[in-house]
Amino acid sequence: MKADKNLSKKHGDFSKFIKKDTPKKEKSSKDESKKRKKPILKKNKFTKKLSENVKRNEADRNKDNLFRLNKFIANSGICSRREADKLIEAGVIKVNGKIITELGTKVSRDDVVKYGDTVIVPEKLNYILLNKPKGFISTMDDPFERKTVMSLVSNACKERIYPVGRLDLNTTGLLLFTNDGELAKRLTHPKYGVKKLYHVTLDKPLTYPDFEKIANGIELDDGMIKVDKIAYVEHGNDKKQLGIEIHSGRNRIVRRIFESINYKVLRLDRVIFAGLTKKDIPRGKWRQLKEHEVNVLKRFSV
Repeated sequence: MKADKNLSKKHGDFSKFIKKDTPKKEKSSKDESKKRKKPILKKNKFTKKLSENVKRNEADRNKDNLFRLNKFIANSGICSRREADKLIEAGVIKVNGKIITELGTKVSRDDVVKYGDTVIVPEKLNYILLNKPKGFISTMDDPFERKTVMSLVSNACKERIYPVGRLDLNTTGLLLFTNDGELAKRLTHPKYGVKKLYHVTLDKPLTYPDFEKIANGIELDDGMIKVDKIAYVEHGNDKKQLGIEIHSGRNRIVRRIFESINYKVLRLDRVIFAGLTKKDIPRGKWRQLKEHEVNVLKRFSV
C-alpha cells in the first residue's frame, strides 16, 4: 500500500521518528570512547560572570566572619578597643598560640584568642527594641536619680547593652538597645541617613504657611534643618497632628523646629526607626529583634 502523498504534505514527514527494525551494529571501541567523553561547557560571558559572582560571595562571607582583634577583645567585655590596642602592643595577646603585636590583625570566631592564660570569648550581640513611655531619660544612669530607660530593659539579656541615640524625658516610642558598637555608631551618624518617623501633636493647628516653612527648611541656632517629609495625619482633618520624617540626630530637633515658629509640642511619639515599627510592642515593653531585622539594619548602615 502506497503512502498518500497529500497526507504527507499536510502533516509532514514523520518517517524519521519511526523506529525501524534494523540489525544492531557492533559498537567499536572508538564509539565507546566517544560515548564516555563528557561534553565541554564552553565559557561565555554568562558563565564567566556567574563564576565571578560565586567567588565574590564566598569572599564576602569570609570577610564577614573576620573581626579586628581589638574589636574581638572589646566584645568580650574585658576592656575598650583602645585598651585592647595597648594589650596587643604589650605582647600579652596570643592567637592560636602565637603572640600578636600588630594592630589591625583580623581573627575569626574559630581562632583561639588568649589574654595571658585566659581564653577570650566574645559576648553575644543583642538587639533590643523598646517602646519607651514618658518619664524616663535615655541615659545609662542619672546623678539626680531620675528613672532611666535602662531599668525597662534590665532583664532583656545578661550582656551590657546601650541605647542607640536618645529620646528626651517626655518623648515616647521606639528606642533601640545593643552592644554592637559598630552598628550603633552607624545608625546614629547622619552620613547614613537613617530615617525616623515621629507623630507630633501640637497645642494649636499648624497653618499652611508654617507647614511650608518646615517643608522648605528652618534656620535654628545650630544651623539650617530640613525635614525629609511632613504631612498632616487623618487626611488633614486635625491640623494639630502631623507626621514628620527626619534623619537628623540633633538634640530635641523636632521640638525645636516647632518652638522656633511659636508652636508647643504636646505629644511626641517615635513610630518608626530605621524601618522598625512599634507593632506588637505595648508601651513600656521590649522585644528582641529577629535575625532578618538585624540584617536589614546592617544594610541600612552600609
